[in-house]
Amino acid sequence: MIQISNIKLPPEHTEEDLYRQIRNHGVRFRPENVTIIKKSLDARKKQNLHYLYTVQVKDGTVTAHKKNADIREVPEQSYEFPVPGTEKLKFRPVVIGAGPAGLFAALWLAKRGYAPILIERGAPVEERAMDVQTFWNSGRLNPESNVQFGEGGAGTFSDGKLNTQVKDVSGRIRMVLQTFADAGADPSIRYWYKPHIGTDVLRAVVSNIRSQILSFGGEILFHTCMRELVIRDGQVRGVILEKNGTRETLEAEQVILAIGHSARDTFQMLQKQQVPMSAKAFAVGVRAEHPQEMIQQAQYGDWPDGLLPVADYKVTGRGVNGRGVYSFCMCPGGQVVNASSEEGLLAVNGMSNHARDGRNANSALIVAVNPSDYPGEGPLAGIAFQRELERRAFLSGEGRIPVQLFGDFKENRRSAAYRGVLPDHCGGDSFANLRAVLPEEVSQSLILGMEQFGGRIPGFDRPDVIFSGVESRTSSPVRIERDEHYESPVRGLFPCGEGAGYAGGITSAAVDGIKIAEEIMRRFRSWT
Repeated sequence: MIQISNIKLPPEHTEEDLYRQIRNHGVRFRPENVTIIKKSLDARKKQNLHYLYTVQVKDGTVTAHKKNADIREVPEQSYEFPVPGTEKLKFRPVVIGAGPAGLFAALWLAKRGYAPILIERGAPVEERAMDVQTFWNSGRLNPESNVQFGEGGAGTFSDGKLNTQVKDVSGRIRMVLQTFADAGADPSIRYWYKPHIGTDVLRAVVSNIRSQILSFGGEILFHTCMRELVIRDGQVRGVILEKNGTRETLEAEQVILAIGHSARDTFQMLQKQQVPMSAKAFAVGVRAEHPQEMIQQAQYGDWPDGLLPVADYKVTGRGVNGRGVYSFCMCPGGQVVNASSEEGLLAVNGMSNHARDGRNANSALIVAVNPSDYPGEGPLAGIAFQRELERRAFLSGEGRIPVQLFGDFKENRRSAAYRGVLPDHCGGDSFANLRAVLPEEVSQSLILGMEQFGGRIPGFDRPDVIFSGVESRTSSPVRIERDEHYESPVRGLFPCGEGAGYAGGITSAAVDGIKIAEEIMRRFRSWT
């Protein structure tokens, strides 16, 4: 396999231009044997924007005699399932939670004949989408089916970003991306440097993955909440489930715990059952909205509309006492959404459709916090801290998303009217003073960060930027302990994904679910 890196092409290039560049590198090939491995946009010099490609050519030949560091032979790589173990399963594996970690754990087990049972407290994605829309339109919250709970997890109502810092030595990430593409996502996610699906497409993708799990012999129980673990002699023996007010015990000795970081009642249950956990650092702040046109101009300059992808950004800085201040979950052409999951509490998130064609860019602007910042002690102190911020946000906005212009945020006064930037929100909003919601050190850090970012992106710190609060669920404030084999000190319990503290987004959560499925495969032979 011949790999060619650093192929540069202008924004208006065609597929034939790519082939021509491959030939210019002295490689003979057939077009059907060319695979794009990576594609990115280099926008560092606005007058010389260009795409960078890495491609692999199967059965090609190198005709050039001079050395070229951008051409090298690479082995063909393919993902391999582990060799199954020999121990017999007493019960089918149980997966708790149908977010990306749980979905991929269940899919991998189902593909190899382990017949997993997937438990989800929320609704199937189609029903869930209607519940969420009802909440945004009327304010009537379904605590079990909302932006946080339900098939697909919290990422279903986001941008569907798939980029990750995880290295892909094993090929798991390629398999995750291929699975999403096979389920209906744009095939370009397999090689685009910053892949995303979009919330509108992701809902159909999640439904198609569900169909695959069922077709391979898995079982899915919706509207079913795990209320308790059955633990005897340090080993999981089952789970107590509740549906429609009725409880029953499901026997199990391998339980994958992919609960998501908003399952606060489940964390409380785990603490009561003495499952080892610890508090961890995370970050809190606000959503900031800028005109997408402004971000487009700042990142690309005067290139014609439609020629380049919708522009994004990533900014980092330092706030009070050296705290990290940074953007997170940036949604080009997206909306700010009410992402609440508990009555009387309010949290926000960002969301984009596949086209990213909304008028505003939004991202979380957040400040690092750690366990020393939380009042109280114990593994759930971070959850109590989140809840207090969300309670204040709910009260300040009178149940609606509290919003404030950045200029007023600096002056510590409630906003009275929008100016040049108009909001793009899902769910009602209300002017408030977010300084009364956030800890003062976080607020001061956000002000310092905005001023730093304004020096890098012109207009970023303009006074009419809209802040919405509170962005409190950036990552899990809890880590459920596990060993090098992904197992809790409670044997047979496998904490998994973002909620357990081991992932930071859709792709890394899916990969974590795959790792645990592989561990179960290595120990046991299949169920069927």
